Amino acid sequence: MLSRLSGLSRPRSLALSAVPVVALLVVVGVAPLPYAVAQPGLTANVLGEYEGEPVISIKGAETRKPRGELRMTTILATGPSADVDFGDVLDGWIRTDRAVLPRNSVYPAGQSDKEIERHNTEEMVKSQNVAVDAALAELGREPDSVDVTLHLADVGGPSAGLLFALGIVDMLDGDGVGGDLTGGRSIAGTGTITPNGDVGAVGGVSLKTQAAGRDGATVFLVPEAECADAQSELPAGMRLIPVRALGDALSSLRALEQGGKVPDC
Repeated sequence: MLSRLSGLSRPRSLALSAVPVVALLVVVGVAPLPYAVAQPGLTANVLGEYEGEPVISIKGAETRKPRGELRMTTILATGPSADVDFGDVLDGWIRTDRAVLPRNSVYPAGQSDKEIERHNTEEMVKSQNVAVDAALAELGREPDSVDVTLHLADVGGPSAGLLFALGIVDMLDGDGVGGDLTGGRSIAGTGTITPNGDVGAVGGVSLKTQAAGRDGATVFLVPEAECADAQSELPAGMRLIPVRALGDALSSLRALEQGGKVPDC
């Protein structure tokens, strides 16, 4: 009798104990989590126009019209105040065109949406100013000898610095012997830049290579430290070129055009 009663009561006890677990899963499934979900964002050709305006405008010096493209790349992340639940996180883990990131690694903690937007805009402006200084220094020109204006609305952060600098060099000097720096190719990339031309890591590189491939780029310039990340979801046929400094990127692109030896990841 006892064994039979035990046998009958066990399913009930299991069922009852399962109720809190199910409730917990339901709560986890709908509760906001401290993550952001990112995906490939827009790309923009810094040698062309964006929203009807030239991305790079230069006065006080003769410029050339490049044939190719230099595409800066971005990621698109859920907003700082957006609710990300377990389903969003699970989907981001499964899909190769999504990345789940700690929210604090994407947005500064304790700031409002407007404060974060202002911060990102300020970072972009700083990046543009530094890119101008780095490009002119690479060409041996004084900062006050050329008036360079950069325009790229609705994009924040410092990760386009390398591409801005390359675009300025291409418009002023090309490959140094009268040709295009790009060789007519569609080249994309990412990386911060310092006034002396050092290139820094940015994060989200595997998503940026996907954005670049989607928009037709065949070559991607990546900060050397992020080669492994860039290779993880590299689009078929895309060539990765590691860079540590603006000079590296220029040398590699010129070698690529002239059929010389080009470093790879």
